[in-house]
Amino acid sequence: MITLEFHDPSGALEVTQAFASRVDTLEGKRIGFVSNEQWQAFRMLPMLRDMLKADFPTAELLPIDAYPQGNALIPTEETARLVKQSRVDAVIVGNAA
Repeated sequence: MITLEFHDPSGALEVTQAFASRVDTLEGKRIGFVSNEQWQAFRMLPMLRDMLKADFPTAELLPIDAYPQGNALIPTEETARLVKQSRVDAVIVGNAA
């Protein structure tokens, strides 16, 4: 007789660290972008930046290349240091394509 075991993926994970609080608006905020450089990021993130500037004219939007780019560089201490040093209120991470 063959016995099969299955893993039940419906369990829950304990949250040990909360996410950063969210900003209530982008008006007047300093916003950074961290690109993962995935498919079409070079096209989509500048478009997103332009749309945000149109919707939130008082926001200060940093250049797309203000921080190191690419999946391998997003989680590094250097990128975290640069983001913190730039004193942004929020960061958009990834590729919105």
